[in-house]
Amino acid sequence: MSSWNLAERSRARYRRHFLVDNSAFHVERCMSVMQSGTQMIKLKRGAKGLVRLFYLDEHRTRLRWRPSRKSEKAKILIDSIYKVTEGRQSEIFHRQAEGNFDPSCCFTIYHGNHMESLDLITSNPEEARTWITGLKYLMAGISDEDSLAKRQRTHDQWLKHTFEEADKNGDGLLNIEETHQLMHKLNVNLPRRKVRQMFQEADTDENQGTLTFEEFCVFYKMMSLRRDLYLLLLSYSDKKDHLTAEELAQFLKVEQKMNNVTTDYCLDIIRKFEVSEENKAKNVLGIEGFTSFMRSPACDVFNPLHHEVFQDMEQPLCNYYIASSHNTYLTGDQLLSQSRADMYARVLQEGCRCVEVDCWDGPDGEPVVHHGYTLTSKILFRDVVETINKHAFVKNEFPVILSIENHCSVQQQRKIAQYLKAIFRDKLDLSSVDTGDSKQLPSPQSLRGKILVKGKKLPYHLGDDAEEGDVSDEDSADEIEDECKFRLHCNNGTTEHQVESFIRKKLESLLKESQIRDKEDPDSFTVRALLKATHEGLNAHLTQHPDVKESGKKSHGRSLMTNFGKYKQKTTKSRSKSYGTDDEEDAQQPPSKEPSPLSRLGRRRKTMKLCRELSDLVVYTNSVAAQDIMDDGSTGNVLSFSETRAHQVVQQKAEQFMVYNQKQLTRVYPSAYRIDSSNFNPLPYWSTGCQLVALNYQSEGRMMQLNRAKFKTNGNCGYVLKPQQMCKGTFNPFSGDPLPANPKKQLVLKVISGQQLPKPPDSMFGDRGEIIDPFVEVEIIGLPVDCCKDQTRVVDDNGFNPMWEETLTFTVHMPEIALVRFLVWDHDPIGRDFVGQRTVTFSSLVPGYRHVYLEGLTEASIFVHITINDICGKSRQLQGLKGLFHKNPRLAASDSNPHSMRKRSLGDRILRRTASAPAKGRKKSKTGFHEMVEIKESVCEPAREPDGVLRRTARSLQARPVSMPVGRTLLGAWPPAPAVAEAAEGKESPPVQF
Repeated sequence: MSSWNLAERSRARYRRHFLVDNSAFHVERCMSVMQSGTQMIKLKRGAKGLVRLFYLDEHRTRLRWRPSRKSEKAKILIDSIYKVTEGRQSEIFHRQAEGNFDPSCCFTIYHGNHMESLDLITSNPEEARTWITGLKYLMAGISDEDSLAKRQRTHDQWLKHTFEEADKNGDGLLNIEETHQLMHKLNVNLPRRKVRQMFQEADTDENQGTLTFEEFCVFYKMMSLRRDLYLLLLSYSDKKDHLTAEELAQFLKVEQKMNNVTTDYCLDIIRKFEVSEENKAKNVLGIEGFTSFMRSPACDVFNPLHHEVFQDMEQPLCNYYIASSHNTYLTGDQLLSQSRADMYARVLQEGCRCVEVDCWDGPDGEPVVHHGYTLTSKILFRDVVETINKHAFVKNEFPVILSIENHCSVQQQRKIAQYLKAIFRDKLDLSSVDTGDSKQLPSPQSLRGKILVKGKKLPYHLGDDAEEGDVSDEDSADEIEDECKFRLHCNNGTTEHQVESFIRKKLESLLKESQIRDKEDPDSFTVRALLKATHEGLNAHLTQHPDVKESGKKSHGRSLMTNFGKYKQKTTKSRSKSYGTDDEEDAQQPPSKEPSPLSRLGRRRKTMKLCRELSDLVVYTNSVAAQDIMDDGSTGNVLSFSETRAHQVVQQKAEQFMVYNQKQLTRVYPSAYRIDSSNFNPLPYWSTGCQLVALNYQSEGRMMQLNRAKFKTNGNCGYVLKPQQMCKGTFNPFSGDPLPANPKKQLVLKVISGQQLPKPPDSMFGDRGEIIDPFVEVEIIGLPVDCCKDQTRVVDDNGFNPMWEETLTFTVHMPEIALVRFLVWDHDPIGRDFVGQRTVTFSSLVPGYRHVYLEGLTEASIFVHITINDICGKSRQLQGLKGLFHKNPRLAASDSNPHSMRKRSLGDRILRRTASAPAKGRKKSKTGFHEMVEIKESVCEPAREPDGVLRRTARSLQARPVSMPVGRTLLGAWPPAPAVAEAAEGKESPPVQF
């Protein structure tokens, strides 16, 4: 297919450094055995082992097994394998009796985002060794690839799998009917006559009427020839069908805004990407080579320089956003899921630099880690520390913060301190760290290779000779009220196992139901509904089985769910939507007659015993509660806030909070009532300078996509420098023009075309469904004044190469924290379906013609042209503030009041979903989108436009032929979008004292 096959080159490269004792011959023998297949026992939780034939597919990209009821799902991508462990190390193996299986025949494959385990047992140790060696060999090759090699490999693999799936009878050939079916699957809407013509041109061997894989590659190239790129090449090649090195240099300088482009650099591009030997000899780049170059990582929308650390790392810690994880040990929800030490390895290698460890007293004097008072499994604290020590600095050496949630007795606290010192050793020694100023936190650079323990510290008035003392325990992440905690009480013959079993089954069914949701809609099944349903179901069960109760005391199940229900009723009465999601039970303000949670804390101060050994390990990260803060000039405090309390402080005292965050660290973590481990929106807290905004890394979705995009820049090292305006001075992030003296940025985004857009992942009819009608939505997420979105028209019946050729224009006041989110939707008469997304920080966008590859999809991309201009003077960007443009003053005032927001009815949501996409002939508008003020926006159901929101001058939405030439539309300059009205500042809320 390609003249430079990187797969073999990459394979040869990692063979040299794989395992010293494995010759190339030995590894190839392992590959052969794996592809032939081996019968192994597959262990499952709570069931007997199943005998299956496991084999490696012919392309060495997937591990498969048979028989299986779900044959298509019986596979594991080699790319998704995190690690392979030998012996009986997994939790499922530990549940088996000691003598059941020979450890030398056992191994475990950990794979996927949730570290799922595949536990296998072979018939003899030699077979186990063969599979372990072969899998590690394949994993080593993938980790050794550069981005260009990986792009080429994934493309080649995609082509092979596409061909195999289209070959229904498995004869290694495609006939014309199979080709037509493949066209439908690929969302290609071409006349059958055109498909047959290309088929005949590609069918060049003696066996006429069918395509071999090589012929299919030729057919696919013909089908994939892109008019937009061809016209672009012609415009810089003086209407020739190729570019010389000088013409390529001109294109890179003028369009791609590249500096220092040399002839040698252009010749290197030709050598790498040109497929024709004749063109290579002439040092010219033809259309196929130009297409390969434009689709390579060199022309990705993300700045390649930002794959490395490029920011100043010598500033104090408080000047950085720090990638932070919450309940790091959990693989899923907060009530039932498994705890695994491997989750620490996963998040650390993803770039996370602050991990959470919930420590509890365990048996035999060994502290354990789990989510307290729940049914989550327990793991040894020692195993967690050893895992962190092994993986903390594999990807980068910038410091790791260990957030210790200490619920242990003094005896086991001493054991915790012993393990930390014995395992981390000099990584805990901060005596040589130079801060330069006693009132200033050290920098990430000065802390390279160090681990900071975040926890409680004994008060100074106790003196150094005190071996233990009382400290505040009010900033613990375990916020569930005492009477809501899991304490199983059984009586009259009912066993603890029976009560736990019922609770587990009920919650498992509800949690599964909560996962049936749109990929972009975190609110389709809310935590509130989950708690209510659990409460009602469990109460009904306990009413029918009164013997579960214990005399004089509520049973655990009733206590837990009743109090959750009370919490729901209390918070529903006083809902605040000025800043939070509807599914955030805790993000609601209390009734005005009640004191705030911050002031209530003062009346119920909790304390705990802390030992000296553990206290002394805390140096720069002393965890303090809100009411303990005093402006005494001390450094090293970390203010811990649940999203509930942080929500109130940010809402009512944003500027003061920003000033505090210029000296100290603040950690914000999800509410304990997020039992499904959902995530809140981190943007409001980033916008006030909070450094440690902790999210549930195990929960994929919109919020984690924003977090991942935020920290992908700066080499994905987990530290991103805050804007200078947040490090010194202050401003109101909710203002209509928060930084009037600073120049703004104008983003002019030409959405040109799409490539290989698949059917929606949750499409009702799967590949048999209709060809999609795609459109692109672009969203700016940042300060409230910058939050907005716009979208293109719909292209009918074309997901393979749709053409939009539309320009969207945005003004951004603070680009340093803004994110640009590209979303592709499939429009249908009753709504729209999510196809894919890619989120990039504004500062990492590169100008010119760029491909935006959708996250998690192999070939799908959209082709855009990016221009970024400086704007001085007063901005006239659409503000998106609620009620600002209401014609009725009363309505505007009412709508701007956060307490007046009513819950949308189901009918309202259905109506909004029906009207969510621009149909042909419908006028398109730019919706004011206040992400900061209303976190509970749902991307799959965009907020309804309030009356009076200023609309853009409508652009023509008439349907254009899919094959329409790009011409001047693609290559010419687009006029700037008309200016729109500016917004005024919002009303300031009463202050909160903290």
